[in-house]
Amino acid sequence: MRSLLKRLLPLALALVAFKAPATAETYPSKTITIMPLLAAGTGLDVVVRLYAEQLSQHFGKPVVVENKPGSAGLAGIAALKAAPADGYTLTVATSAVMAIRPTLLKSPPYDAQKDFIPIALYVKSQFILIVDPKLPIHSVPELIQYVKERPGQLSYSSSGVGGAPHLSAEYMKQRFGLDLAHVPYRNSPQSIADVAAGHIAMAFAEAGASLPLIHDGKLRALAVTSSTRLPTVPDLPPFGEAVGVPDFETVSWHVLLAPAGTPPDVVAKLHSEMKRIMETPDIRKKVADVGLIPLDIAPVESQIAYIKAEGEKWGTLVRKLGLEGSQ
Repeated sequence: MRSLLKRLLPLALALVAFKAPATAETYPSKTITIMPLLAAGTGLDVVVRLYAEQLSQHFGKPVVVENKPGSAGLAGIAALKAAPADGYTLTVATSAVMAIRPTLLKSPPYDAQKDFIPIALYVKSQFILIVDPKLPIHSVPELIQYVKERPGQLSYSSSGVGGAPHLSAEYMKQRFGLDLAHVPYRNSPQSIADVAAGHIAMAFAEAGASLPLIHDGKLRALAVTSSTRLPTVPDLPPFGEAVGVPDFETVSWHVLLAPAGTPPDVVAKLHSEMKRIMETPDIRKKVADVGLIPLDIAPVESQIAYIKAEGEKWGTLVRKLGLEGSQ
Protein backbone atom coordinates (compact mmCIF):
# COMPACT_ATOMS: atom_id res chain seq x y z
CA MET A 1 0.00 0.00 0.00
CA ARG A 2 2.81 2.38 0.91
CA SER A 3 4.47 1.67 -2.43
CA LEU A 4 1.21 2.38 -4.26
CA LEU A 5 0.78 5.71 -2.46
CA LYS A 6 4.28 6.75 -3.48
CA ARG A 7 3.46 6.05 -7.11
CA LEU A 8 0.09 7.87 -6.96
CA LEU A 9 1.32 10.99 -5.11
CA PRO A 10 3.16 12.58 -8.11
CA LEU A 11 0.09 11.98 -10.27
CA ALA A 12 -2.20 13.63 -7.71
CA LEU A 13 0.07 16.65 -7.46
CA ALA A 14 0.17 16.95 -11.23
CA LEU A 15 -3.63 16.93 -11.41
CA VAL A 16 -3.85 19.67 -8.78
CA ALA A 17 -1.40 21.79 -10.72
CA PHE A 18 -3.33 21.20 -13.94
CA LYS A 19 -6.60 22.39 -12.36
CA ALA A 20 -5.03 25.50 -10.83
CA PRO A 21 -6.27 28.76 -12.39
CA ALA A 22 -4.16 30.30 -15.12
CA THR A 23 -1.78 33.06 -14.08
CA ALA A 24 0.10 35.75 -15.96
CA GLU A 25 2.80 33.18 -16.79
CA THR A 26 0.37 31.25 -19.02
CA TYR A 27 -2.00 34.12 -19.97
CA PRO A 28 -3.16 34.37 -22.66
CA SER A 29 -3.46 30.82 -23.93
CA LYS A 30 -6.47 31.44 -26.19
CA THR A 31 -8.47 34.16 -27.97
CA ILE A 32 -9.25 37.40 -26.09
CA THR A 33 -12.57 39.09 -26.90
CA ILE A 34 -13.02 42.86 -26.45
CA MET A 35 -16.59 44.19 -26.53
CA PRO A 36 -16.90 47.94 -27.25
CA LEU A 37 -20.24 49.31 -26.06
CA LEU A 38 -20.56 51.57 -29.12
CA ALA A 39 -21.13 50.64 -32.74
CA ALA A 40 -18.46 49.87 -35.32
CA GLY A 41 -17.04 52.96 -37.00
CA THR A 42 -17.27 55.25 -33.97
CA GLY A 43 -14.14 56.90 -32.59
CA LEU A 44 -14.22 54.49 -29.65
CA ASP A 45 -14.36 51.50 -31.99
CA VAL A 46 -11.54 52.81 -34.20
CA VAL A 47 -9.18 53.12 -31.22
CA VAL A 48 -10.12 49.71 -29.81
CA ARG A 49 -9.18 48.08 -33.12
CA LEU A 50 -5.83 49.89 -33.09
CA TYR A 51 -4.75 48.49 -29.75
CA ALA A 52 -6.45 45.10 -30.26
CA GLU A 53 -4.09 44.52 -33.17
CA GLN A 54 -1.13 45.52 -31.02
CA LEU A 55 -2.22 43.22 -28.19
CA SER A 56 -2.60 40.33 -30.61
CA GLN A 57 0.88 40.88 -32.02
CA HIS A 58 2.45 41.07 -28.56
CA PHE A 59 0.63 38.09 -27.04
CA GLY A 60 0.70 35.92 -30.15
CA LYS A 61 -3.01 35.12 -29.73
CA PRO A 62 -6.08 36.46 -31.57
CA VAL A 63 -7.78 39.51 -30.05
CA VAL A 64 -11.32 39.73 -31.45
CA VAL A 65 -13.41 42.92 -31.38
CA GLU A 66 -17.12 42.17 -30.95
CA ASN A 67 -19.25 45.33 -30.74
CA LYS A 68 -22.14 45.30 -28.23
CA PRO A 69 -24.00 48.61 -28.73
CA GLY A 70 -27.49 47.44 -27.70
CA SER A 71 -29.60 49.06 -24.96
CA ALA A 72 -27.31 52.07 -24.61
CA GLY A 73 -24.42 49.85 -23.57
CA LEU A 74 -26.33 47.64 -21.14
CA ALA A 75 -26.14 44.62 -23.46
CA GLY A 76 -22.35 44.65 -23.34
CA ILE A 77 -22.30 45.25 -19.60
CA ALA A 78 -24.57 42.24 -19.07
CA ALA A 79 -22.30 40.13 -21.27
CA LEU A 80 -19.24 41.14 -19.25
CA LYS A 81 -20.96 40.41 -15.93
CA ALA A 82 -21.85 36.94 -17.20
CA ALA A 83 -18.34 36.20 -18.46
CA PRO A 84 -15.73 34.26 -16.47
CA ALA A 85 -13.32 36.51 -14.57
CA ASP A 86 -10.28 35.17 -16.38
CA GLY A 87 -9.13 38.04 -18.61
CA TYR A 88 -10.42 36.54 -21.85
CA THR A 89 -13.57 38.68 -22.09
CA LEU A 90 -13.18 42.45 -21.74
CA THR A 91 -15.44 45.45 -22.37
CA VAL A 92 -14.79 49.04 -23.37
CA ALA A 93 -17.22 51.39 -21.62
CA THR A 94 -17.69 55.15 -21.59
CA SER A 95 -18.28 57.60 -18.76
CA ALA A 96 -21.99 57.58 -19.66
CA VAL A 97 -22.21 53.93 -18.59
CA MET A 98 -19.80 54.12 -15.66
CA ALA A 99 -20.56 57.54 -14.14
CA ILE A 100 -23.94 58.82 -15.38
CA ARG A 101 -26.36 55.97 -16.05
CA PRO A 102 -26.02 54.40 -12.59
CA THR A 103 -27.91 57.42 -11.21
CA LEU A 104 -30.26 57.90 -14.19
CA LEU A 105 -31.54 54.31 -14.18
CA LYS A 106 -34.39 53.25 -11.91
CA SER A 107 -32.85 49.86 -11.30
CA PRO A 108 -29.24 49.70 -12.53
CA PRO A 109 -28.43 46.08 -13.43
CA TYR A 110 -24.80 46.60 -12.43
CA ASP A 111 -22.61 48.30 -9.85
CA ALA A 112 -19.95 50.35 -11.62
CA GLN A 113 -17.69 50.25 -8.56
CA LYS A 114 -18.01 46.59 -7.60
CA ASP A 115 -18.68 44.57 -10.74
CA PHE A 116 -15.64 45.57 -12.81
CA ILE A 117 -11.93 46.30 -12.60
CA PRO A 118 -10.46 49.02 -14.84
CA ILE A 119 -7.55 47.76 -16.93
CA ALA A 120 -6.86 51.05 -18.71
CA LEU A 121 -8.65 54.40 -18.79
CA TYR A 122 -6.86 55.49 -21.92
CA VAL A 123 -8.58 58.39 -23.70
CA LYS A 124 -10.77 61.39 -23.02
CA SER A 125 -13.41 62.56 -25.46
CA GLN A 126 -13.95 66.27 -25.01
CA PHE A 127 -16.76 68.38 -26.40
CA ILE A 128 -16.51 71.62 -28.34
CA LEU A 129 -18.58 74.60 -27.24
CA ILE A 130 -20.21 75.85 -30.45
CA VAL A 131 -22.46 78.84 -31.12
CA ASP A 132 -24.52 80.18 -34.00
CA PRO A 133 -21.92 82.17 -36.01
CA LYS A 134 -24.43 84.94 -36.62
CA LEU A 135 -24.39 85.83 -32.91
CA PRO A 136 -21.93 88.54 -31.75
CA ILE A 137 -20.07 86.04 -29.56
CA HIS A 138 -16.40 85.18 -30.07
CA SER A 139 -15.26 83.95 -26.65
CA VAL A 140 -16.57 82.12 -23.60
CA PRO A 141 -16.66 85.30 -21.42
CA GLU A 142 -18.69 87.02 -24.17
CA LEU A 143 -21.08 84.06 -24.26
CA ILE A 144 -21.60 84.13 -20.49
CA GLN A 145 -22.26 87.88 -20.53
CA TYR A 146 -24.60 87.59 -23.54
CA VAL A 147 -26.68 84.87 -21.84
CA LYS A 148 -26.83 86.71 -18.51
CA GLU A 149 -28.16 89.80 -20.25
CA ARG A 150 -30.95 87.71 -21.82
CA PRO A 151 -32.18 85.33 -19.10
CA GLY A 152 -34.49 82.64 -20.44
CA GLN A 153 -34.33 83.96 -24.01
CA LEU A 154 -31.70 81.61 -25.42
CA SER A 155 -31.53 77.85 -25.81
CA TYR A 156 -28.99 75.08 -26.18
CA SER A 157 -29.36 71.74 -27.91
CA SER A 158 -28.14 68.26 -27.02
CA SER A 159 -28.32 64.71 -28.33
CA GLY A 160 -30.75 63.70 -25.57
CA VAL A 161 -31.71 64.08 -21.91
CA GLY A 162 -29.11 62.68 -19.54
CA GLY A 163 -26.33 62.43 -22.13
CA ALA A 164 -22.89 63.93 -21.58
CA PRO A 165 -23.51 66.97 -23.88
CA HIS A 166 -26.73 67.76 -21.98
CA LEU A 167 -25.07 67.45 -18.59
CA SER A 168 -22.06 69.49 -19.75
CA ALA A 169 -24.36 72.41 -20.52
CA GLU A 170 -26.19 72.01 -17.22
CA TYR A 171 -22.87 71.91 -15.40
CA MET A 172 -21.94 75.21 -17.08
CA LYS A 173 -25.32 76.72 -16.18
CA GLN A 174 -24.90 75.86 -12.52
CA ARG A 175 -21.28 77.00 -12.29
CA PHE A 176 -22.02 80.41 -13.86
CA GLY A 177 -25.65 81.02 -12.91
CA LEU A 178 -27.03 80.94 -16.45
CA ASP A 179 -30.68 80.68 -17.55
CA LEU A 180 -30.79 78.66 -20.78
CA ALA A 181 -33.55 76.46 -22.17
CA HIS A 182 -32.73 72.89 -23.15
CA VAL A 183 -33.87 71.54 -26.53
CA PRO A 184 -33.14 67.79 -26.73
CA TYR A 185 -32.83 66.05 -30.10
CA ARG A 186 -32.74 62.39 -31.07
CA ASN A 187 -29.09 62.47 -32.08
CA SER A 188 -26.01 64.67 -32.27
CA PRO A 189 -26.11 65.60 -35.99
CA GLN A 190 -29.65 66.96 -35.63
CA SER A 191 -28.79 69.03 -32.58
CA ILE A 192 -25.72 70.50 -34.26
CA ALA A 193 -27.53 71.22 -37.53
CA ASP A 194 -30.05 73.45 -35.79
CA VAL A 195 -27.26 75.53 -34.23
CA ALA A 196 -25.77 75.99 -37.70
CA ALA A 197 -29.22 76.91 -39.02
CA GLY A 198 -29.65 79.62 -36.37
CA HIS A 199 -32.57 77.96 -34.56
CA ILE A 200 -30.50 77.24 -31.44
CA ALA A 201 -27.90 79.52 -29.85
CA MET A 202 -25.31 76.98 -28.70
CA ALA A 203 -24.38 73.40 -27.84
CA PHE A 204 -21.64 71.21 -26.48
CA ALA A 205 -20.90 69.01 -29.49
CA GLU A 206 -18.79 65.96 -30.25
CA ALA A 207 -15.63 66.93 -32.14
CA GLY A 208 -16.14 64.43 -34.95
CA ALA A 209 -19.62 65.70 -35.74
CA SER A 210 -18.91 69.42 -35.42
CA LEU A 211 -15.40 69.97 -36.83
CA PRO A 212 -16.43 69.83 -40.53
CA LEU A 213 -19.07 72.53 -39.93
CA ILE A 214 -16.60 74.58 -37.89
CA HIS A 215 -14.03 74.44 -40.69
CA ASP A 216 -16.73 75.48 -43.19
CA GLY A 217 -17.69 78.49 -41.07
CA LYS A 218 -21.18 77.18 -40.39
CA LEU A 219 -20.47 76.95 -36.66
CA ARG A 220 -18.27 79.08 -34.42
CA ALA A 221 -16.17 77.20 -31.87
CA LEU A 222 -15.32 78.92 -28.60
CA ALA A 223 -13.59 76.31 -26.43
CA VAL A 224 -13.01 72.66 -25.69
CA THR A 225 -14.30 71.12 -22.46
CA SER A 226 -11.12 69.22 -21.60
CA SER A 227 -8.39 70.65 -19.40
CA THR A 228 -5.93 70.35 -22.31
CA ARG A 229 -6.14 71.57 -25.89
CA LEU A 230 -7.31 69.37 -28.72
CA PRO A 231 -4.44 68.68 -31.18
CA THR A 232 -6.71 68.99 -34.22
CA VAL A 233 -7.84 72.51 -33.18
CA PRO A 234 -4.91 73.78 -31.05
CA ASP A 235 -6.10 77.41 -31.16
CA LEU A 236 -9.23 76.59 -29.15
CA PRO A 237 -8.66 77.18 -25.43
CA PRO A 238 -9.93 74.85 -22.72
CA PHE A 239 -13.16 76.23 -21.25
CA GLY A 240 -11.64 76.49 -17.77
CA GLU A 241 -8.65 78.41 -19.11
CA ALA A 242 -10.90 80.81 -21.03
CA VAL A 243 -12.82 81.82 -17.90
CA GLY A 244 -10.12 81.38 -15.24
CA VAL A 245 -11.73 78.31 -13.64
CA PRO A 246 -9.03 75.61 -13.92
CA ASP A 247 -11.14 72.79 -12.46
CA PHE A 248 -13.88 73.11 -15.09
CA GLU A 249 -13.79 69.95 -17.19
CA THR A 250 -16.67 67.99 -18.73
CA VAL A 251 -15.45 65.06 -20.78
CA SER A 252 -16.39 61.56 -21.71
CA TRP A 253 -13.75 58.86 -21.37
CA HIS A 254 -13.14 55.31 -22.50
CA VAL A 255 -12.05 52.53 -20.18
CA LEU A 256 -11.09 48.91 -20.81
CA LEU A 257 -12.78 46.75 -18.16
CA ALA A 258 -12.44 43.20 -16.88
CA PRO A 259 -14.93 41.44 -14.60
CA ALA A 260 -14.33 41.85 -10.88
CA GLY A 261 -12.39 38.90 -9.57
CA THR A 262 -10.02 38.68 -12.52
CA PRO A 263 -6.64 37.46 -11.17
CA PRO A 264 -4.49 40.46 -10.15
CA ASP A 265 -1.47 39.23 -12.12
CA VAL A 266 -3.59 38.98 -15.29
CA VAL A 267 -4.91 42.51 -14.67
CA ALA A 268 -1.34 43.72 -14.15
CA LYS A 269 -0.17 42.06 -17.39
CA LEU A 270 -2.98 43.65 -19.44
CA HIS A 271 -2.47 47.02 -17.73
CA SER A 272 1.26 46.99 -18.43
CA GLU A 273 0.76 46.14 -22.08
CA MET A 274 -1.97 48.77 -22.58
CA LYS A 275 0.28 51.36 -20.95
CA ARG A 276 3.10 50.47 -23.34
CA ILE A 277 0.84 50.59 -26.40
CA MET A 278 -0.79 53.91 -25.51
CA GLU A 279 2.61 55.55 -24.97
CA THR A 280 3.81 54.86 -28.52
CA PRO A 281 3.88 58.02 -30.70
CA ASP A 282 2.12 56.30 -33.61
CA ILE A 283 -0.88 55.26 -31.52
CA ARG A 284 -1.10 58.66 -29.82
CA LYS A 285 -1.14 60.40 -33.20
CA LYS A 286 -3.84 58.08 -34.55
CA VAL A 287 -5.95 58.67 -31.44
CA ALA A 288 -5.60 62.44 -31.82
CA ASP A 289 -6.48 62.18 -35.51
CA VAL A 290 -9.95 60.86 -34.64
CA GLY A 291 -10.55 63.80 -32.28
CA LEU A 292 -9.71 62.10 -28.97
CA ILE A 293 -7.12 62.89 -26.31
CA PRO A 294 -4.71 60.03 -25.49
CA LEU A 295 -3.94 59.63 -21.80
CA ASP A 296 -1.00 58.34 -19.81
CA ILE A 297 -2.52 55.28 -18.19
CA ALA A 298 -2.60 55.62 -14.40
CA PRO A 299 -2.23 52.78 -11.87
CA VAL A 300 -5.37 50.68 -11.44
CA GLU A 301 -6.01 52.08 -7.96
CA SER A 302 -5.92 55.65 -9.31
CA GLN A 303 -8.34 54.71 -12.08
CA ILE A 304 -10.77 53.26 -9.54
CA ALA A 305 -10.64 56.50 -7.55
CA TYR A 306 -11.16 58.64 -10.68
CA ILE A 307 -14.19 56.62 -11.82
CA LYS A 308 -15.68 56.91 -8.34
CA ALA A 309 -15.13 60.69 -8.31
CA GLU A 310 -16.71 61.04 -11.76
CA GLY A 311 -19.71 59.02 -10.60
CA GLU A 312 -20.16 61.32 -7.61
CA LYS A 313 -19.77 64.46 -9.77
CA TRP A 314 -22.31 63.47 -12.41
CA GLY A 315 -24.58 61.65 -9.98
CA THR A 316 -24.89 64.81 -7.89
CA LEU A 317 -25.82 66.85 -10.98
CA VAL A 318 -28.36 64.25 -12.14
CA ARG A 319 -30.03 64.41 -8.73
CA LYS A 320 -30.05 68.23 -8.73
CA LEU A 321 -31.80 68.17 -12.11
CA GLY A 322 -34.45 65.79 -10.77
CA LEU A 323 -33.46 63.05 -13.20
CA GLU A 324 -32.50 60.35 -10.70
CA GLY A 325 -34.21 57.10 -11.67
CA SER A 326 -35.84 58.73 -14.70
CA GLN A 327 -34.80 56.05 -17.19
